[in-house]
Amino acid sequence: MEKVAESSLIRRCCCSSSIKFNYNDAENTGSAIMLSRAIGLLLLALLAAITYASDERRTYIVHMDKTKIQHFEHSTAESPKRWSEAVLDSLQKSTAKAEEEDRHQQESSPQLLYTYETTMTGFAARLSNKQFQSLDKVEGILLAAPDELLSLHTTYSTHFLGLEPDRGLWNLTNLASNVIIGVLDTGIWPEHYSFQDSGFPPPPSRWKGICEQGTNFSSSNCNRKLIGGRAFFKGYEAINGRIKETNDFRSARDSNGHGTHTASTAAGDVVPNASLFGLANGFASGMRYTSRVAAYKVCWAAGCATSDILAAIDQAVADGVDVLSLSLGGLPRPYHRDSMAIASFGAVQQGVLVSCSAGNSGPIRSTVGNMAPWMMTVGASYLDRSFPTKVKLGNGKKFRGASLYSGKKTKQLPVVYKETAGGTGAELCLNGSLSSRLVKGKIVACDRGINSRTQKGETVKEAGGAGMLLLNTVNQGEELFADAHVLPATTLGAKAARAIKSYLALNKSLTASIAFKGTKYGERAPVMAAFSSRGPSLVDPNVIKPDITGPGVNILAAWPPITSPTGLKSDKRRVLFNIVSGTSMSCPHLSGIAALIKSAHKDWSPAAIKSALMTTSYTHDNKGAPIVDAFSPNGTNYATPFAFGSGHVDPERASDPGLVYDVAAREYLNYLCGLNYTTQQLALLSRSNFTCSKGTDHQPSDLNYPSFAVIFPAKSRKTTFTYKRIVTNVGSARSSYKVRVSAPKGVSLIVTPQVLKFKSLGQKQIYRVSFTGSRGGVASGRWFFGSLTWVSGKYSVRSPIAATWQ
Repeated sequence: MEKVAESSLIRRCCCSSSIKFNYNDAENTGSAIMLSRAIGLLLLALLAAITYASDERRTYIVHMDKTKIQHFEHSTAESPKRWSEAVLDSLQKSTAKAEEEDRHQQESSPQLLYTYETTMTGFAARLSNKQFQSLDKVEGILLAAPDELLSLHTTYSTHFLGLEPDRGLWNLTNLASNVIIGVLDTGIWPEHYSFQDSGFPPPPSRWKGICEQGTNFSSSNCNRKLIGGRAFFKGYEAINGRIKETNDFRSARDSNGHGTHTASTAAGDVVPNASLFGLANGFASGMRYTSRVAAYKVCWAAGCATSDILAAIDQAVADGVDVLSLSLGGLPRPYHRDSMAIASFGAVQQGVLVSCSAGNSGPIRSTVGNMAPWMMTVGASYLDRSFPTKVKLGNGKKFRGASLYSGKKTKQLPVVYKETAGGTGAELCLNGSLSSRLVKGKIVACDRGINSRTQKGETVKEAGGAGMLLLNTVNQGEELFADAHVLPATTLGAKAARAIKSYLALNKSLTASIAFKGTKYGERAPVMAAFSSRGPSLVDPNVIKPDITGPGVNILAAWPPITSPTGLKSDKRRVLFNIVSGTSMSCPHLSGIAALIKSAHKDWSPAAIKSALMTTSYTHDNKGAPIVDAFSPNGTNYATPFAFGSGHVDPERASDPGLVYDVAAREYLNYLCGLNYTTQQLALLSRSNFTCSKGTDHQPSDLNYPSFAVIFPAKSRKTTFTYKRIVTNVGSARSSYKVRVSAPKGVSLIVTPQVLKFKSLGQKQIYRVSFTGSRGGVASGRWFFGSLTWVSGKYSVRSPIAATWQ
């Protein structure tokens, strides 16, 4: 058995997935009962094996070998839930007996929190350290890992994406089909206009979900649009104690806003005249606004417990969702030690497309999360809409910024910064760091970092400041976040920040004014967000991640009416829509678009849908230039596939991609064979007796993925690798595709054959690509990029190439 040490908390936003539900009741019910029996016996065995234990207990996620369950005592007719309760009763009795033998040491009984049976095999339980160590003695345990807390990682974006009423993917026939999107997040505000059910027929008969009773939430809060609501908090409460219901709802109801925002982005109904303080005014709509929504609340004040997330994924698939959207994640780790990757693979096995956020740790290299090849990993980029400000300095210089403050411009006021504003921490505008005597009636310059952007504004306002210049550091580059500040304030890029600081160092009497310009359209877009996490993956560089990018900056979507737009307690403003940024926002865009593709092509697999989205994406902006990176000053650096994956999503083209790269579940397992996974590690994902074929040279490069990552040995002057791909014709029955290649620096390509001819829909063709790398003048460790495109008439099926020498 493998054990995983406890890690520190990770903070990240976004994931979503699309599921085609195919559930065999008879087979799965039997295995569920046997699983519960096996879990019971395992917990009993744990207690029997222990003489002494520490008082400290924590939650562990335990993965079991499904094939070993049959060796345990045969199942009873009790349901899994009733059986678990019986197990806990018997454990309590055994504990009492052990305490009689040693009155000086008390052993707390193992506490079962969840049983996982649909997408993975195992359970979550509260165990003492001694009990955890004793798992080594129990047959059938594959992996035990401590629970951890993860963190969370749209009006006009539909127009920007080319979705138009009564046309293409938004035609009435396509929108009429039943698609259910499951959103794992902070819950939902059920009464919001975005979730009204006017004109919706009853939910599909295959739907098995419910609306759970909880704090201020019941079945009456659901309707024909919002058809499910559940809350998962056993793991969270085991770590943090009982949820304070004065701060949050112990139910599927959302008090944070994040879950309501993401759910409406993916599937919110059309709402006219949506805006934030009059900004971004227009129709608010989810990507597939006629989808049903099922909300699974897994995130609370201090984060999202992995054990709760796994239970929600398991339940969502059993309920019958078609799309799962998860805007959250943790540290990258090998797939056999990544419980979210394991559960997501189980969902994919049952026809579920899992779409996840890439994370918000950019522009730092190799920070991308949720990078399993069966997940759709989504980066974040800008729309062509902005909320500009103009900052005019007393020395005549002018700078452009961004803000959601909607009041009047400020007067020309003195600017204070650092020691001229207060004491220790004044440059960051930390709570209590500013001097009212120094900042009253003035504009305070604040560096980004430590506390939130809006908290800095709150600190300035409480100290009597009249405005704030929020200064980007080198790491944030020219990224311009727009925030609903509580006072006149604006974000400025790193270049402007350097100019202001340089002037202040020479002349303490700088003045400035801030003017707010409202909403502007037609900006250069898309532009990659600097915060969007980047590849290559340090865990698995054999696949280019992220897969794709979509709108994730300054996105307007639904918001709970009890929550301020800033989340600050001092902010008494209340809104129905809010503007937020993050890969948490781009993820539900792709989740909803995946649901649109699912509507148009009901028989497509998750891999086929992802392939269609990737190969039809674009890499040039609305000005005809390559997509740039917001991190770079003045847009001087172009973004790469390690920022945007295959490119920016193009929904209408994705609905008719011409060719798709399909991948069956077994092919992912063969891929893991190429990564030298052991039989035990494979069992975690396969939940079967799958073994790597003897005599077969499995190579990661043969995974039928819509992109190519080529890693040449650094010590070799010239090396050739050959990759195999299979494409399926989903375009014109009789068609011919010619290949076009753009080779990365130092690499030559030979594609065989160079023409693919099809005679019918569904026909498959194999092609091979030989990559030859020559080290001459190419630095080791650097990545170079190119592309391979199959072209036939209106179809252009593009795959990115990334190559390096290591």
